[in-house]
Amino acid sequence: MKIVLDTNVLISGLLTPFGPSGEIVRMVFSGELTVYIDARILAEYKDVLHRPKFKFDKDHIGILFDFIKKYGQFTSSSPLKNRLPDPDDEPFLEVAIAGMVKSLVTGNRKHYPSLVFKGVNIFSPSEFLKFYRKQDKDTEPC
Repeated sequence: MKIVLDTNVLISGLLTPFGPSGEIVRMVFSGELTVYIDARILAEYKDVLHRPKFKFDKDHIGILFDFIKKYGQFTSSSPLKNRLPDPDDEPFLEVAIAGMVKSLVTGNRKHYPSLVFKGVNIFSPSEFLKFYRKQDKDTEPC
């Protein structure tokens, strides 16, 4: 399944690996989910991962970043016509729209004016997991 992963979910998943964000991060790294990115998203991931307050090991950051660059789906996008309350969130929605990704997972849903935007569902991590599990049950053979 294709997703766009907001930076706050990636960081939360690394800091709290047993919560919903952690489960989503594990699903990305197991190949169960394909994360869609562009250069702006990749740069934000890198910037935030290197912030001293998180105290992530530099070698682990390198491995994580290399994995995302290798297995993430790079997507070219166009600017949104309607601006979001936080312009830093726009690349995530732009990539989701351009990549025809149906799920954008964020810890900041309030930054998106609608929970569905041009066919993209805006989910919190726990909402996404419920949605994903329902999709999985709906596709199980009888």
